[in-house]
Amino acid sequence: MTTIEIYDPALCCSTGVCGTEVDQALVSFAADVDWAKQNGGRIERFNLAQQPLAFAKNAIVKGFLERSGQEALPLVLVAGEVALAGRYPSRSELARWAGLVETAPEPKQSGCCGGGSC
Repeated sequence: MTTIEIYDPALCCSTGVCGTEVDQALVSFAADVDWAKQNGGRIERFNLAQQPLAFAKNAIVKGFLERSGQEALPLVLVAGEVALAGRYPSRSELARWAGLVETAPEPKQSGCCGGGSC
């Protein structure tokens, strides 16, 4: 299975989902990463504030930071190659890169007429 590496900008914690003003994009992305991992995806996240050596040891990431600066993060590597930079991938992109089948969420039933019959 393909490994997806996410190089995050400096975040307050491993997911960035904490504190009083949480970025909704980080909440959605954290949920998508959890979904992918639960379905067998191999995803590693590196936080610049907590794991700076991971950035320095990877030649691709180090070169990217030297050229574009940390403002251009996040950086996504798929199988060691740059796949995306500057934004977090969608669930569909994670699924495609990880070779997962994305399933549609179960439709919510409302009232007595759920499931197409009353």
